[in-house]
Parts: sequence; C-alpha cells; structure tokens
Amino acid sequence: MLLKLEEVTAQKEIEVSIKFPEMNREVMRLIALVRSADTQIRCVAEGKEMLLNASDIYYVESVDKRTFIYCENKVYRTDLRLYQLLETLSSVGFVQISKSCILNIHVLDFVRPLLNSRMEATLKNGERLNVSRKYLVNIKCKLQEGMDR
Repeated sequence: MLLKLEEVTAQKEIEVSIKFPEMNREVMRLIALVRSADTQIRCVAEGKEMLLNASDIYYVESVDKRTFIYCENKVYRTDLRLYQLLETLSSVGFVQISKSCILNIHVLDFVRPLLNSRMEATLKNGERLNVSRKYLVNIKCKLQEGMDR
C-alpha cells in the first residue's frame, strides 16, 4: 500500500482519497476504518461527558436497560439505546451478535465454534463474547462480505 500525505493550508477540511486497482477486502476495510474515524459516539466516564471514535470501540452491550461501550481497556456508559447505536455503527463495521451486544468486526481476532450451533468471538484484546445462534448469520454475512470484496 502506498500512502501519500499532503498539507494544503488553504483547505478547510480533511480530504481522503483512496485509489485502488480493484475493490477487495483490504479496500473495504480501509473505507470502513476511515468512516469510523469520522463517527463519534457521546458517552460518559467518571462523571465527564466525552466523544468516542467508533474505531476505538470494541463492542457495545446493554445490561439492565443501560448501555455500556467497551474499548480496549476502558468502559463507558451512553444514554443511547443499542438499536440506535447499531443504526449509526453498522456502516462502519459493527454487527449484532446477540440480543444485547454489537461487535466491531475490525477488532475481531478469531471465531471458534461452541456446542449448540453457537460461536465464541475472541477480540484482539483477548476478551471473548458469545455469538447467539439467532445472530450467527449476521456475523457470517459481515465476514463473508469482507472476503468477497
């Protein structure tokens, strides 16, 4: 991959241009990563309100009507509902893996089968999440989508 950077002081916004010989998994991943850097989620940590980049989020989980955002080694709370986050984040690589959890596919290390047609997703930070049978097709489609391109 060739990376060119150019400082243009007259330009008001950052412009990203991706040139490629053919659309493939690497290009699609790069597009999703660039988009996720521009997508931010409002959350609260230690009494302070902040914005988190979608690319820093590993997964989101809803527990007892509260929504928690898990990053590599920190946890944040948000007032947004899981379905609202899924709508916002699905275009940047997030997929629902259970009734109460959505996962950033870009931090997925590997998936292994469990008993009862379920799977276990292991993230890059070593954390493990169960993929429910009902949502198994979601993660398979998202993974296949990345491989087809």
